Amino acid sequence: MLQPLKIIIADDHPLFRQALVNILTVHFDGVSLYEAETVAELDAILKVHPDADLLLLDLNIPKAHGFNTLVNIRNCHAQMGVVVISGQEDKNTIGKSMSFGAMGFIPKSTSADNMVKAISAVLSGRQWVPSGCGNIEAIEADSMTSKIVSLSPRQHRILMMFADGLLNKQIAYELGLSEATIKAHASAIFLKLGVHTRTQAVIAMNQLQLDKHSLDTALG
Repeated sequence: MLQPLKIIIADDHPLFRQALVNILTVHFDGVSLYEAETVAELDAILKVHPDADLLLLDLNIPKAHGFNTLVNIRNCHAQMGVVVISGQEDKNTIGKSMSFGAMGFIPKSTSADNMVKAISAVLSGRQWVPSGCGNIEAIEADSMTSKIVSLSPRQHRILMMFADGLLNKQIAYELGLSEATIKAHASAIFLKLGVHTRTQAVIAMNQLQLDKHSLDTALG
């Protein structure tokens, strides 16, 4: 017996989430939908439903740190299809999304019919990008970006928690590890990135932030 389709919607705009719920409920029979407004809520859902078929991810949800959440999800849940849904529609954002492992990119201005086509394409194993972007080239990662992407899932998660300002003991509590283990991970992160302090590591991580100009354009 086939398991019901599981789709996670990670977006901090309630009205847009509801619109997606309505579209998906109508066009995908028996679909199970899970909604997250923040990265913390997304993490909680993924712990319970690591077998989800698809994640619809807004890059701007709180604590996402640009493309970092996308990178982390792809590292931890390689089998899960991820579609970026964004108000930013510039080719740089689309190219980076695909380079960092997204199976599709859907601008928020996309019609409901095309959203269904895009999601259906990804669920069948095909990539999908907006019309006119079919030949878009993947963005070549610079040296520091490649180093960040090469971090293990746990190291990358800890680096994101550094960026959120959490202390070692707080990170240890959140991850169920000892403070000594967090310090060991921090040392490994610094070594991989070629930095010496938390601040330098967070600055390096900002290589994966969204482009400010395109963000300002998207926010109007």
